[in-house]
Amino acid sequence: MSAHAAAPTALDVARIRTDFPILERQIGTHPLVYLDSAATSQKPRAVVDAVDAYYATSNANVHRGVHTLGNDATDAFEQARVRVAAFIDAPPEGLVFVRNTTEAINLVASSYATQLLQPGDRILVTVMEHHSNLVPWQLAAERRGLQLVALGVDEDGRLDLSNLDELLARPTRLVAISHQSNVLGTVSDIRTITSRAHAAGALVCLDAAQSVPHMPFSARDLDCDFIAFSGHKMCAPMGIGVLWARPELLERMPPFLGGGSMISRVTLERSTWNEVPHKFEAGTPDVAGAVGLSAACDYIDAVGRERIHAHELALTRHLLDVLDEVGEITIFGPRDLEARGGVVSFNLADVHAHDVGTILDRRGIAVRAGHHCAQPLMARYDVPSMARASVYLYTTHEEIDALGEGLDEVRRVFRV
Repeated sequence: MSAHAAAPTALDVARIRTDFPILERQIGTHPLVYLDSAATSQKPRAVVDAVDAYYATSNANVHRGVHTLGNDATDAFEQARVRVAAFIDAPPEGLVFVRNTTEAINLVASSYATQLLQPGDRILVTVMEHHSNLVPWQLAAERRGLQLVALGVDEDGRLDLSNLDELLARPTRLVAISHQSNVLGTVSDIRTITSRAHAAGALVCLDAAQSVPHMPFSARDLDCDFIAFSGHKMCAPMGIGVLWARPELLERMPPFLGGGSMISRVTLERSTWNEVPHKFEAGTPDVAGAVGLSAACDYIDAVGRERIHAHELALTRHLLDVLDEVGEITIFGPRDLEARGGVVSFNLADVHAHDVGTILDRRGIAVRAGHHCAQPLMARYDVPSMARASVYLYTTHEEIDALGEGLDEVRRVFRV
């Protein structure tokens, strides 16, 4: 943002919350305080209504029939592809619908790393990756004879880039990295990493599950080769996700799954493949999920991602302050708001994170507790687990204060 650019106007969070029916729920005698949006977001009525309307008026299989319902469903599905591609500022011909980020990364690991890389080639990951951006590469390495190396993380939760160029040197052919850590909230400088990777002859696969829903995002600006994200973290239904890839890469890659829709012609002897991106969409897709994802894009853009991001940073500043006031709290990840998003992991003295989460739940406060599918990162900080609070466009400052009060109760219960 330039020095003369106006700051985003504040969100009308009270009005936004009326769009999310679940936020009216009581947990026992307490109102729900939902601080687990990094695991999954809640869904606005506009998305629920879009899915209901599809099933009520247009339900049919796609790309297969000549009747009106089939044409309507196909149009809705393909319009969703165009809409979601526009949401991330990318060409629609590279957008493949999958179930979630995990499936998207597995697709790249199976169809690119396992099939097109050569034995001895190297994949660079980081210590802060979600298991979904680590295990698929381990499997590919085992199957293809690849090497796997990792960038480290410093005490502040930032990537240690001091040896990046050394690790990018041949035989590194692929970098698999998250845009924002699901544990530390760290937002890495992907544009710089991508530029250096490309200069070294490596491609970049970006796990954007924690960034696409929360901040302005441009595939063209980031210049990554593969981008994966999930609908359920951005107000859309569960079971729909996206892999975006450069179309020329999809052309080279063999199919991930075989069956209907991904073929051009089949004989008993051999088959030929459909054009990209349909080559990677075998079987009946989640048309309703795609429709819901398109509606979620409309909803989020109507609110404004710059405004959402600014709101989350204000909440995060408040959250860090509240945790400091509680005392005996260890916070993991950067303190600098310029380097993080709205995910804050912490531990309270020697109280196990599961106990923290259980006591908070008695007050209607939903946080995450455990290893967050990031066990190498837990090992890096020598802890078995962390508690995690994460915010979104519907989170209020009053809910942050409620978390602080809940943690005070945890201290009383465990006499910390």
